[in-house]
Amino acid sequence: MKRKLLAVAVTVICLSMMAYGTLAYFTAEDTAHNVITSGEIDIELQEWADAEKTTPFPEDEVSGVMPGTEVTKIVEVKNTGANDAYIRVKVEKEFVLSEGVEGETDSGLMKIDFDETYWMLGEDGYYYYKTALEPGAVTEPLFASVNFDTAMGNIYQNSTAKVDVTAYAVQVANNGDSVMDAKGWPEA
Repeated sequence: MKRKLLAVAVTVICLSMMAYGTLAYFTAEDTAHNVITSGEIDIELQEWADAEKTTPFPEDEVSGVMPGTEVTKIVEVKNTGANDAYIRVKVEKEFVLSEGVEGETDSGLMKIDFDETYWMLGEDGYYYYKTALEPGAVTEPLFASVNFDTAMGNIYQNSTAKVDVTAYAVQVANNGDSVMDAKGWPEA
């Protein structure tokens, strides 16, 4: 009887080891720890108030501007990141009338001479720098001045003219053959 019990116990142990081995053969688990670091894309919008590019354009305001005058405002973008970048810029113009004055304003009375050699206007209203910008490089100026038309009437007295400039960048690597093919632009 002891022999039969021993034989049954050995058989049960063998069968359970086979079942465990079969289960281990069909299941496995492992963990990997991978670190992937993306490239750095960073830009700096530069606005200058003089042709020598020594005086930053004031954030507050430029006062005393009269119709028929020109204000120096040089706009360029510097790649401060570690990788090549495609650049696009949005420019928005607006007149804010002085308090108590009502009427329709015409932002077309603010003339900006955009560069078309190095920049192109996209169908979406953004200006695109035609070539990739290397780290440390600066674009050619998008524009260098803002002109105020002589047709500006009395409604514009003591008003504020705003030229808001916003720059965006995306990586060049694996992102299309040109700036117009690039994907992943930040939302405006």
